[in-house]
Amino acid sequence: QVQLVESGGGLVQAGGSLRLACAASRVISHLKYMAWYRQAPGKQRELVASITSGGTTGYVDSVKGRFTISRDNAKNTLYLQMNNLKPEDTSVYICNADTYWSNHWGQGTQVTVSS
Repeated sequence: QVQLVESGGGLVQAGGSLRLACAASRVISHLKYMAWYRQAPGKQRELVASITSGGTTGYVDSVKGRFTISRDNAKNTLYLQMNNLKPEDTSVYICNADTYWSNHWGQGTQVTVSS
């Protein structure tokens, strides 16, 4: 089992930045992958960014060049640095972790970008 707790969301103006954090309850260095998803009201959950145990990262096209996913294995924490935020980035951002045997979700943190 892995408990995931997100933090760092908030209200920001367009063009601004936020850094989200996801604290895990166990060592993350051996997880298959970790990821950030987002879900806006009335929309499907969308994969935003992911990082494998080997450090390979991936991003949805709409955030490439603006968002950066990273992890600190010593702190068992996943991060999402979000720059040049746009109103369409407004959503609940949710942390996800896969252990090879199970998949786990956090509760999410709200990000609101005003125009």
